[in-house]
Amino acid sequence: MSKVFVIDVARCSGCHNCQLSCKDEHCENDWRPYAAPQPPTGQFWCRVTDHPRGTIPKVKIHYIPVLCNHCADAPCLRAAENGAVYRRADGLVVIDPEKAAGQKQLAEACPYGAIFWNEELNLPQKCTGCAHLLDHGAKVPRCVEACPTDAMRFGEEAELADLLRDAVVLHREYGTSPRVYYRNIPGCFLGGLVYDPVEEEVIIGATVTLTLADGTRQITQTDAFGDFWFRDLPETTAAVTIEAEGFAPKTFFDLQTAGCPNLGDVPLERA
Repeated sequence: MSKVFVIDVARCSGCHNCQLSCKDEHCENDWRPYAAPQPPTGQFWCRVTDHPRGTIPKVKIHYIPVLCNHCADAPCLRAAENGAVYRRADGLVVIDPEKAAGQKQLAEACPYGAIFWNEELNLPQKCTGCAHLLDHGAKVPRCVEACPTDAMRFGEEAELADLLRDAVVLHREYGTSPRVYYRNIPGCFLGGLVYDPVEEEVIIGATVTLTLADGTRQITQTDAFGDFWFRDLPETTAAVTIEAEGFAPKTFFDLQTAGCPNLGDVPLERA
């Protein structure tokens, strides 16, 4: 039996309900032997991070809830003394609030910054997956229950297999085998607006060709507002060529998609 979290970034509206419900469940509530009370400030066992990209007016933002990854190869478990960290049968990694007193190295061991140090209690603390609720009949942790868009899912790995097929983990390079998976994290984007400087009108239906460094091409057309977008791009170098009937083509070279470039208002000269 192995539980996992699956978070669909495309569904997350940034409402922060998961973050607030986590605070409500754990602040000033003593759930020993699962967890000592979370302090009102300084700790977010579930935290919604915002990721704005691009430049005005071509700006996009997405939100990513982050929590303990309950890693299959958890660095905190290896750093713990006296069995202060243990993995449950359902896969959740829990810090024993009695045994972990004074073990500040546990907070330092987590490469994700998901373990917090409570100075007042002299204790490392983190998300428990609401193990205290699961052991008393709850089907999901509070954060998952509070999500109004079903962006957060929790359950058996086998039952969520369909969702996991295209899911990724954060910071795979850490090699900890996280058990929190993410779907639909948007890639880079590139956009612009095409117009006729003589008529002072946008150009509708202009053909825009994007060529990535590996030779891959994507083609789109400007919409009713003269805008064009290329979405979910890898971090690479690209070139963009804009063509419209009766106009001379225009090409932009050496564009860095990592910065989600906005080509701005692009004038095309009459051919």
